[in-house]
Amino acid sequence: MSNPFLKQVFNKDKTFRPKRKFEPGTQRFELHKRAQASLNAGLDLRVAVQLPPGEDLNDWVAVHVVDFFNRVNLIYGTISDGCTKQSCPVMSGGPKYEYRWQDEQRYRKPTALSAPRYMDLLMDWIEMQINNEDIFPTNVGTPFPKNFLQAVRKILSRLFRVFVHVYIHHFDRIAQMGSEAHVNTCYKHFYYFVTEFSLMDPKELEPLKEMTSRMCH
Repeated sequence: MSNPFLKQVFNKDKTFRPKRKFEPGTQRFELHKRAQASLNAGLDLRVAVQLPPGEDLNDWVAVHVVDFFNRVNLIYGTISDGCTKQSCPVMSGGPKYEYRWQDEQRYRKPTALSAPRYMDLLMDWIEMQINNEDIFPTNVGTPFPKNFLQAVRKILSRLFRVFVHVYIHHFDRIAQMGSEAHVNTCYKHFYYFVTEFSLMDPKELEPLKEMTSRMCH
C-alpha cells in the first residue's frame, strides 16, 4: 500500500466504524453498485448524482447518505491526530462560523465543544441514525418513514460541517499527504448531490462558498 492517504486511513483503527453494508441481491445493493460504477467510469459528477430513470428517490438518497458517511469519516480519520482539544478547542470553520452540538440525550441545549469531541458525537449520532431500521429500513418492501428526507437533511448538514472544518483548519495536512484531489472529488460529489435534490439550505453552504464556486461551477 504505497498511497500515503490509504496508509494513514488504515493505520487509524479508532476512526474505523463498521461500514453499513447493503445486502447483495437487494435493490439498494444494485443501486450502490450502479452509483459506484458511474464514479469509477469517471462520469461527470453532476450527471452521476442524478436519479436513474424508474428508481425510487428515497432508495437513491439512502445509498448516497451511507456512502458519504463512510467517505467523510475516512477523510476526518486521516487528519484526526492533528485535530486535538489544544489545536481545535472549538468546532469551527474559521472565525465566522462556530458549530455547537445538540442532541436528545446529554446536550439538550446547543453546547460549544472541541472539534474532536464534536466529531466523535457527530459520527456516533449519524451511525445511530443509519442503523435505525425506523429511519433507514433495510428490508425490501418496508417503506421509508414520512420524515425520511427531513432526517437526511439534518445528517447531511452536519456532515457538511466536517468538510468545513477540514478544509479551513486542516487542509495543509491533506495537501501534505497528497490527498487533495481525493478530498476535492468527495466534496464535489457531496455538493452536487445535495444541490441536485435540495437537501441543504443554501445558507448552510456559505462557509465554503468561495471555494465551491471555483471548484464546482
